[in-house]
Amino acid sequence: MKYTLKTTDANGHPLTAPIDSARREGAAYAPRTIETLRCDEHLRAVLRGEEHLLFDGGMGTMLQAAGMKAGALPELLNFSDPDVITGIQRQYVEAGCDVITSNTFGANAHKLNGAASVEDVFASAVACARAAGARYVAGDIGPIGALLRPLGTMSFDEAYLLFKEEVEAGVKAGVDLFIIETMTDLAETKAAVLAAKENSDLPIFATMTFEEDGRTFLGTSPEIAAITLDALGADVVGINCSQGPADLRPFAKRMLDVTDKPVLVQANAGLPHVDDEGNTVFDIAAPEYAHAVAEMIEDGVGVVGGCCGTTPDHMRLLKQLIEGRTPQLRHHDPSMYVTSAQSCVTLPVAGHRIAVIGERINPTGKKRLQQALRDGDLDYVVSQGISQQEQGADILDVNVGLPEIDEVKMIQAACEQLQGSTLLPLQIDSTDPTAVEAATRRYAGKPIINSVNGKRQIMDEILPIVAHYGTNVIGLALDEDGIAETAEKRFAIAERIVDECERYDIARDRILIDCLVMTASTNQAQVIEILRAVRMVKERLGVKCALGVSNVSFGLPARPLLGSTFLAAAFGAGLDAPIMNPGSARFMDAVRAYRVINAEDEGSVDYIGRYAEWTDPYKIAADPALALAPGTAAAPTVTADSPTNEDPIARLVISGRKGEIAATTKELLKTIPAMELINDHFIPALDEVGVLFDQGKFFLPQLMASAEAARVGFDTIKAAMPAGEIADKGKICVATVKGDIHDIGKNIVKMLLDNYGYTVFDLGRDVDPQAVLDAVRERDIKLVGLSALMTTTVTSMEETIRLLHAEVPGVKIIVGGAVLTPEYAKQIGADYYAKDAAESARIAEEVFGS
Repeated sequence: MKYTLKTTDANGHPLTAPIDSARREGAAYAPRTIETLRCDEHLRAVLRGEEHLLFDGGMGTMLQAAGMKAGALPELLNFSDPDVITGIQRQYVEAGCDVITSNTFGANAHKLNGAASVEDVFASAVACARAAGARYVAGDIGPIGALLRPLGTMSFDEAYLLFKEEVEAGVKAGVDLFIIETMTDLAETKAAVLAAKENSDLPIFATMTFEEDGRTFLGTSPEIAAITLDALGADVVGINCSQGPADLRPFAKRMLDVTDKPVLVQANAGLPHVDDEGNTVFDIAAPEYAHAVAEMIEDGVGVVGGCCGTTPDHMRLLKQLIEGRTPQLRHHDPSMYVTSAQSCVTLPVAGHRIAVIGERINPTGKKRLQQALRDGDLDYVVSQGISQQEQGADILDVNVGLPEIDEVKMIQAACEQLQGSTLLPLQIDSTDPTAVEAATRRYAGKPIINSVNGKRQIMDEILPIVAHYGTNVIGLALDEDGIAETAEKRFAIAERIVDECERYDIARDRILIDCLVMTASTNQAQVIEILRAVRMVKERLGVKCALGVSNVSFGLPARPLLGSTFLAAAFGAGLDAPIMNPGSARFMDAVRAYRVINAEDEGSVDYIGRYAEWTDPYKIAADPALALAPGTAAAPTVTADSPTNEDPIARLVISGRKGEIAATTKELLKTIPAMELINDHFIPALDEVGVLFDQGKFFLPQLMASAEAARVGFDTIKAAMPAGEIADKGKICVATVKGDIHDIGKNIVKMLLDNYGYTVFDLGRDVDPQAVLDAVRERDIKLVGLSALMTTTVTSMEETIRLLHAEVPGVKIIVGGAVLTPEYAKQIGADYYAKDAAESARIAEEVFGS
C-alpha cells in the first residue's frame, strides 16, 4: 500500500506533527527515493546526475517586449492573453528547452488576493505551456511575499498551507515537476519543499537567490541552502536570479562541494538598466551568457536555464552546450553538517574535528530556567542561547521539558526565538516525539535530534522523523535493559541503532552515538569502559560520537578539574561533540588547547589571541601578587556578539538582549541624562551593529534583534521623561510602487527604521504616485522610501520620483529592490540607493542629521 501523509485535520488546519500522527494511526513510514517518483526515465536520469536538462529563460522582459502594461499581474495574463503566454513559451520550446515553467510564479492566495483562484491560475497556466509543446511543464512556485516569524507575522504553518494549495493545484493541472525558485528565506523554502514532498510524488527543484556577498538577504549561504534542501528531500538544488552567470559560478561551485544532488543555475542576463524608450533591458548578450554557463557545466552543473533578461536566443546556445553531453561525474567528501539559516558546523567523515554543544538550555537542575519556562519568559531562554554563543558553543541543545508546561508549544516558541537572535544551529532535545517533530518541522536548517536509543519503541517513534526531515540524530547506548556496563555491550546497542538508521536511509554521516557518561564517584570502573566504547564506535561503525561530559564529576570536589581532564581523554578517544557548559573556563581551555593539537585552529590563531598574555593559575597560587598582573585571565575573543567595551547598553544592544535592557536603562537614567544615554550609548551601539552587519558577522535577524533591543531602551527613556522632551528622530514614509505587490523588503525597512526611533508611515503596496505625494504633503514627510521587485514596475518608480521632485523638491527619495542597482537608481532620478535595510538606516541618519 502506498504511503500517504495527512498534513491537515478535518477542518484544514495543519497538524503539529504529521509523521508522528501517521505513526500513531498505524502507518508505516516509506522513505521517498528517486525510484518512487512519478516521472519518465529521462527525468529520472537527470535526477541521478546522468543527463543534462535545459529550463526556459526569462518571462518578465519577454512580456514587456510583447507589450504588457507596467504593473499588470503576469499570472492573470493566463486568462486575458493566453496566446501571448503560449507564444513566448513556444519560442523557448523551439530554442530547445526541455522544461517550460508555468506562468504561476506569484500564484499563491496571498499575492492573488482574490483576483483569481490558485486552482484556476494553475489550470490555465499549464494549459498554455502544454499548447506551446513543452516536453515537461514545471509548476512554478515563487515566494509568498510576506515575512515569516520571527521577523514577520506569518507562521510557518500559514506559509505551508499557501504552498500546499499551489502544489495541489499543480498536480491537478498536470505538471511534471515543481520548481521552487527565487527564495531568500530558508524557512519559507522549507515550507514550500515540504508542501511539494508531502502532497505530490513529483520531482522537486529548489533554488535560492543570493546577493553579491554570497548570502541571501536573511544570511543563508549557498552551502547552507544546498545542505539543508538536499537533506529535506529536494531532488535538484540550485541558484536563480540576482546576478549574471559569471558572478553565480563561484556560488554554484560552493554548492557542488557539499551535495551530490544535481545543481541547477538560472542566472540573469547581467544587470538591468532603462533604455531610451523606458524599457528595462539587461546587458549580457547570448554568446557571453553561454560562455559563462559553459564554465559552470565544466564544473559539474547539470541543469541550466535562464532568469531575468534571458531570451530564447540565450537558451538556444545553452542547448548547443549540452547536446550530446553528459554531466561531469562528481562526488563530494561526506561530512556531518548541522545548519541554522546562517551558519554551518561541519564534521568531516574522513577527519576528526570537534563541535561544542551548549547544554545550558535544559531545565534539569536549573531553577531559574524552570521558572522562566513556567512564566513563558522566552527572553531568558534566548539570553542563555546568546551567552553560550559568546562563550564559544558551536551548537545549542534546546530542552524545555517540564511536566507542568505544554512542551510541544514551548519548544516551538523557544526554537523560533533562538533562530531570530543567535547564529548557531540547534539540537532539538525531547523525549516526546510530538515535541521533537513540531520543532524540527518548523526549524530553518538541518538540526540534530536528541535522541533515539536502542529501545524498539523509541526507534519506531523517532527515526521516521529523522528520515522525513533529513536531520542528524544522536543515538544513546541504552536499551530495554538500561545502560550496559561494558564497552562491548554499549557498542552492540550502537550497532543496532546504526543498522536501524540504515533501514530508513539515514546515512552514517548523520549519526552521533552517545556512549553515556556515568559519574566516577559511583561508577569509577565504567569511565574507562566509556572511553573504550567511544573508540570502538569510531573505529568500527564510522559514525560520530557525542558525550555529556559534565556527568563524570558529579558528587566529587573540584568538578571542573576532573571534568576537563576527562574531556581531554575523551577527545583522545575520538569524541566529536561534547555536550557541555561553554561557560566553564576549564572546559573551554581544554577545547581550545585540543583544537591546536588536532590542527583545527590553523596557525594557532585563536589560541594565541586568547592566551598570549595568560598567566598560569598554578603560578598565581604560588605567588598571589600575579593575580593583579595584566593578562592573568585569558583574553576575551572578539566575536560578532562580544562587544569589546564594558558599556552595558552596548553589550545588550549588540547581543539583542531586549528582555534585559529596560531594567538596565532605568538604572542608568539615575546617573546619566537621557540625551547623553541616547547619543553616547545607544547610537554608538547601533553604529557598531551596522559595522558588524557590513562585515558579514551579523545578518538580518541579528540586526533586527539588536534594533528591537534598542527600541525597548528608547521607549524606556521616553516613558521616564516628560512629554515632548525626547523628540522624534524624523518622519519617513515607505511604499511599494504602483503595480508591484511585493513588499517584504519595504516591510523590513519599516521595522528597522521604527526600531531606530523614526516615525514611519507605511503606505502599503501597489501605491499610486499621487497617493505618495498626498501622504508627503499631509504629514510633512522629509524622506520617502520606494520599493520595486518587478522589472516592469520600475517605470512606476521613476514616475513617482519625477512627481515628488516636481511638487515637493525638498523631499529626499531612497529606492531599493531586487531589480535595482546604484546606477539604475541614479538613472531614474533617486537621491539614494539602499542595498539593504541597514543602508536605509544610515541614509536616514544622514538626511535627518544634516
